[in-house]
Amino acid sequence: MNKTLFDRLWDSHVILAQEHGDTLLWVDRHFVHEGSHHAFARIAELGLPVARPDLTFGVADHYVPTRGRAGVAGIPDATVRGMVEKLMANTARHGVRLFGLDDPRQGIVHVVGPELGITLPGTLVVCGDSHTATHGGQGAYSFGIGASEVAHVLATQTIWQRKPKSMRIRVEGAMGPGLDAKDMILTIIARIGADGAVGHAVEYAGSAVRALSVEGRLTLCNMSIEAGARTGMVAADATTIDYLRGRACAVSGAAFEAAAEGWLALASDGEARFDKEVALDAAEIAPTITWGTSPEHALPITARVPDPEQVADAAKAAHMRDAIAYMGLRAGQLLTDVAVDRVFIGSCTNSRIEDLRSAAAVLAGRTSKVPGLVSPGSASIKRQAEQEGLDRIFTAAGVEWVDSGCSMCVGMNGDQVASGERCASTTNRNFKGRQGAGARTHLMSPAMVAAAAVAGHLADARPMLAGRT
Repeated sequence: MNKTLFDRLWDSHVILAQEHGDTLLWVDRHFVHEGSHHAFARIAELGLPVARPDLTFGVADHYVPTRGRAGVAGIPDATVRGMVEKLMANTARHGVRLFGLDDPRQGIVHVVGPELGITLPGTLVVCGDSHTATHGGQGAYSFGIGASEVAHVLATQTIWQRKPKSMRIRVEGAMGPGLDAKDMILTIIARIGADGAVGHAVEYAGSAVRALSVEGRLTLCNMSIEAGARTGMVAADATTIDYLRGRACAVSGAAFEAAAEGWLALASDGEARFDKEVALDAAEIAPTITWGTSPEHALPITARVPDPEQVADAAKAAHMRDAIAYMGLRAGQLLTDVAVDRVFIGSCTNSRIEDLRSAAAVLAGRTSKVPGLVSPGSASIKRQAEQEGLDRIFTAAGVEWVDSGCSMCVGMNGDQVASGERCASTTNRNFKGRQGAGARTHLMSPAMVAAAAVAGHLADARPMLAGRT
C-alpha cells in the first residue's frame, strides 16, 4: 500500500474520522505529572473517573528538587510540595500507577517510559509536556497535549487530532568520532530552521540514524519539537527489539517475540511518499553548539558568531542582533573564545546512561573550572551510574551529583542559572530566561558540556576524547 510508518500508526488508532478533518484517536499510554492537577480537578468537577487507569502513569519530575530529597515531606517549597501531594492523591484516588519520590523507578517522564518498556513501538503516547515526542525514538506516535486535552484523555482514553503532513529526514553515512545524536539534531535544526517542520510528523531515517542507539534516537526525537514538528519517530528495528527485551513493563517470552514481528512490520514501505523530504550527509556533521536564543542558532564549535549585517533578510537580521545582545556576544567572535560560568548535564534530552558515560569520558582525571550539576534521568540510571563509578568521576572533577528530575532544564525547582550567567547545557531549549531570568544558555552534547567545564569556555571535545573512547 506504500504507507509511511506514520500512516500506519495513525490508521491503527482511528476511532472516528469527521469530514472536516478532525479525527478521534485511541490513546495507548498517557503520562501525567505534577502539573496535571488542573486536568484531574476538571474531571472531578464533572464527576468522572479516569477511563483507563491501567493505561495512565504518574511521574513526579518537573518541579521536584534534586538535592536533599527526603520524600515529599522534605520538599522545602510549599507550593511544589502541594503539587506533588495532589499528584499522589489524584493517582491514588483513581488507581493510577505513580512513580513518585519514594519509588525506586522515579525519574523524568520521557526517560522512565522508554526505560521501563511502558513505551512500545506502534503505541500512541501523550503527555502534558511538549517533549513527549521523545518516545518516538522507539517507534511510537507520541506528542504533547494541553491541559484541556489531558482532562479529555483522562475521561475517555481518546483524543481529537487533525492528521499532520509527513516529512522524512534522511541522514546517510557515518558521523565522525566524538559526535552523537545531539550534534545531529542541532545540525538538522540549523539546516531547516525552527519552523522547518511545522505541521509535520517527522520520520528520521538513513544509515546514520540506524547506527544510533535507542538512547540516541530518543534524543533525536526529543528535539523534533524545536523544529516545529508535531512529533518525531524512528522505525523499530533490531536495535529497538534488543533494547526492549526484558524491560520491566514490556511483554515477555513468546508474546514479546510475536509483538516484535509486528513492530518490525510497521516500517515505511520502500515506495512510500512523504510530503517533504530532507537529506543530510553525516560527514557534514561537526560538534555543534548554539550561540543564540533559538535552537536554529547552531554552528560548529570551530565557527564564529555570525554577523547580522551580512544577512539580507531584515527581520532575520534583527532577530540575530537581539539574540547576540542578549547572549553578551559580538559578531565575528570565535565560539571557542566564549567563557562559561557553569555547566549542566541532564534533562529528558541527555540524561541517560550513555550520556553520562560520554561526559565522564571527558571529565575523568580532569577538573572543572566552573561549577557544574549532573542530574541523571531516573533513579535507575543514577544507581547504574554509581555502580559504574561515574558519580565519582563527576565529583572528583568538582561537579555536583544530584537526584533525578527536570532540574535546571526548566528552572522551576531550585536549580537555576543566575541572571547574566552563561551555561553550557545538554538541555533542549535556549530561549531567553529558560534556565532562569536573564540566563544565557548554550545547547550542546554531554561530551561538549564536559569539555566546556574542563576548558572554562566553549570547547571542542574531540581532542579531550582522543584515546578514551
